[in-house]
Amino acid sequence: MRLWLDTHVAIWVLARPNFLPSDIRDLIAAAGDEVHVSAVSIWEIAIKHALGKLDSPSFSGVEAIGYFREGGFKLLSISPEHAAAVETLPILHRDPFDRLLVAQALTEPLLLVTHDHTVAAYSDTIVCF
Repeated sequence: MRLWLDTHVAIWVLARPNFLPSDIRDLIAAAGDEVHVSAVSIWEIAIKHALGKLDSPSFSGVEAIGYFREGGFKLLSISPEHAAAVETLPILHRDPFDRLLVAQALTEPLLLVTHDHTVAAYSDTIVCF
């Protein structure tokens, strides 16, 4: 099974695994080396960290790259096809990061794991907890 972690899920895997229900931790563990994190998530982490947002992780975008690689996650770039696929999505969510993550997950295809119920409304291939 190929998983795609939403930004906050990827952060929780690294920094706050206790925030994840045991079934989600098991799902991620079972995926082994098929757990993906998007360049979109690195971008989002970098912006939040630089702005000092309250919900930003304690690590920078550059540090996130190293942590995700050390964790065995595959990092996926943003392709022109991913960017164009955003246009086909209904306007369920206004966050551009989330919309691009959904477009990537649907284009690849990958099973997106999120805690955002609005993101989950895009497809039954999105796992929400």
